[in-house]
Amino acid sequence: MKLTIKEAILKSLDEINKVTNYLEVYNHIVAQKYYDFGPAKTPASTVSALLGEFIRKEDTRVKRIKQAGGTYSYYLTKNEHTIPIEVLSGNTEEEVVLKGDKTKTFSERDLHLLLSSYLKSLGIFSKTIFHEQSTYSKDSNQTWTHPDMVGATFLNLKSEASRNLLKAVNRGDAFKLSSYELKKEINSDAELKKAFFQAVSNSSWANYGYLVAFEFSDGIKDEMERLNQSFGIGFIKLNANPFESRILHQARYHELDFQTIDKLCQINQEFRKFIGQMEKLMTADERFFDAVQKELESLCDGCLKEEAEIEEYCKKKGIPIEKESDNPVE
Repeated sequence: MKLTIKEAILKSLDEINKVTNYLEVYNHIVAQKYYDFGPAKTPASTVSALLGEFIRKEDTRVKRIKQAGGTYSYYLTKNEHTIPIEVLSGNTEEEVVLKGDKTKTFSERDLHLLLSSYLKSLGIFSKTIFHEQSTYSKDSNQTWTHPDMVGATFLNLKSEASRNLLKAVNRGDAFKLSSYELKKEINSDAELKKAFFQAVSNSSWANYGYLVAFEFSDGIKDEMERLNQSFGIGFIKLNANPFESRILHQARYHELDFQTIDKLCQINQEFRKFIGQMEKLMTADERFFDAVQKELESLCDGCLKEEAEIEEYCKKKGIPIEKESDNPVE
């Protein structure tokens, strides 16, 4: 019976029976003649794209681990019990990365532009808050006070009359503030707890609080759901293509804590500017509304818009991006 390419990938992962990379899977398929790639120009890339597709579609049969250099390795879930715990936890650099791969490792701050691009697509104005610029910035506890990024959404009323009515009745309904704690990856229960309660601390002032990561381990999904239900902090899975990012768990709404907002305004000039610009926008005369909105946009983080621009940025920063094959084979 002829195998489909996905069946060939699963069969090869099963027979390799260890943490492995896409190239080894591809070579195994070819050696065993499980699938004829025919005239495909980049068959190995097709295998890589489909392995990534298993993960994106949350197919429970396949799991992956991030390796040194930002690349991914894969294995079958049913074979997990045969893989050493130090490999699954990422505490060893098993040689599954291609030899000679000198891929640059990206930093957490490199992800801010991806997050701001994603938030912009949702109509959210966002800005990075650098805790290093705050009063008492050398105090390590300050990292539990500041959000990594702050976001604001505004009720999009079209007419001047409706906007003026809202201002007169309840200005608080005109906007919502969100706080974002951003991490490169969260691989264990201990890492999740630390990052989550940092997000709880950093977002106590906001309407919505989110913990954002480029990579969440499959093994912590149940605990993420439990923490979300207990404390109301949401989770966002950030993608190298920011427009493919998604909210895993919605944040729960909270009333604003103006005392904490005031504290942040006092210790961080950039946060104070962001809040001040929000107030300026909400109270702006109709004649100046567009100009004030542009001022807010210029204060906020930039964003990526085009696919080529996103790919170039990720390549420059060493952020792994899973590309779909030009001619996907089924």
